[in-house]
Amino acid sequence: MNLADLSAEDLSRCFRRKEASPVDAVTAVFTRLDAWQPKINAFCFEDREKTLDDAKASEVRWQAGTPLSPLDGVPISIKDLILTQGWPTLRGSRTVDASQDWADDAPSVARIREAGLVIFAKTTTPEFGIKGTTDNLLTGVTRNPWHTDRTSGGSSGGSAAAVVAGIGPLAMGTDGAGSVRIPAAFTGGFGLKPSFGRVPAWPLSPMGTVAHLGPHARHVADAAMLMNVITRPDARDWTSLPFDSRDYTVGLNDGIRGLRIAFSPALGYVKDVHPEVAVAVRKSAEALAELGAHVDEVDPGFECPLEITMKLWFVGSATLFDAMTPAQQVLADPALAAQAEQGRRVTVPEMQALIKRRGELGILMRKFHERFDLLVTPGVSVPAFKAKGSNEWDTPIASFLDWTPFSYPFNLTQQPACVCPCGFDVDGLPLSTQIVGPMHGDALVLRAARALESGRPWKRIAPMQ
Repeated sequence: MNLADLSAEDLSRCFRRKEASPVDAVTAVFTRLDAWQPKINAFCFEDREKTLDDAKASEVRWQAGTPLSPLDGVPISIKDLILTQGWPTLRGSRTVDASQDWADDAPSVARIREAGLVIFAKTTTPEFGIKGTTDNLLTGVTRNPWHTDRTSGGSSGGSAAAVVAGIGPLAMGTDGAGSVRIPAAFTGGFGLKPSFGRVPAWPLSPMGTVAHLGPHARHVADAAMLMNVITRPDARDWTSLPFDSRDYTVGLNDGIRGLRIAFSPALGYVKDVHPEVAVAVRKSAEALAELGAHVDEVDPGFECPLEITMKLWFVGSATLFDAMTPAQQVLADPALAAQAEQGRRVTVPEMQALIKRRGELGILMRKFHERFDLLVTPGVSVPAFKAKGSNEWDTPIASFLDWTPFSYPFNLTQQPACVCPCGFDVDGLPLSTQIVGPMHGDALVLRAARALESGRPWKRIAPMQ
């Protein structure tokens, strides 16, 4: 038995039965990391001495029968946008001073430490998480474990690639326009974007109220267990939801019989969905019907909100870029400079109009979920494409999110959404299904994902290339 292959739930069981220890688990993870890192480049920082000390402390707690939580001792990695005390958070950027005092944990990291999980590394991100691929001028290109010439997606591409390569059963990511779901879709993992405010954040993102934090996992139950930890309150986030003490593992296996599910293969406006994606996602919808849900093919009824997303996002990019010194701007990713240029063109009246349109979209989806419990769509419209370095992309700014049209609408509406693996294309690249729930319906989304996982089990770990 290789402990690196086990789920967080199974590791917890092994620790409780004294069949393995947290030190054994993190040692197995490091062995797997050493084998994969040269191939996929998913990590940007680690401190093995500190990690092993944390694992030993967890081992003592389990031996004494006093674990801090069921996940005590389970290895987890953290996206390099999320503050981690004592370790640099460079945000994938050459503009950030690594020598500064890293004195704070972000709320999710603080809760993770309090629950005893063992943080073993920071994962890669594009600079400031600004795009849906994971490449930057600081650490290079992060690649897809299934095919290392393909992108892992982004911006949580390091977290997604790590989990699917078996380098830790859990990772933390962020999602501002699909950044948990895109890389989970491209790499064949499970990724959840919770309702906005369900996972407290600090500092708040310069991208505003489209930015969420959420888990990457290979198993839905593992994500549910991590949600029990990271949803605990933190006063530093004044936008967070009131604390909900629910246990996300309770009712996870209740199934979906009787639920009303809308299946929208193109959201009514997506013109180019890869044929293999379309076929695989339709099979997922059929599987949900076989599991007892009432599935109707219906579109929500909104027009493409790409303009809203792009302009709100680019204003955030301008805020980031314009706060830099000229020397820092020279070091930044060309994509950030291009986005900032677009963001500066957005006027205050235009911004107000965008916010109004966003609100109308949110209202439409609130009403839609009065008729349907869940919405099912493709995760992304294409399989993973070729990986490139940050200076190699020639994608026009207008095509910034063309290939991920199913992601960003639900950042605007702040609803919970996840992606589940649903097969592979002819080249062996993962395909994915997205499940979207009503606002605050995080537990329902997890329950539906668990039903799909049970009915159509997916491959958990990519084979070594």
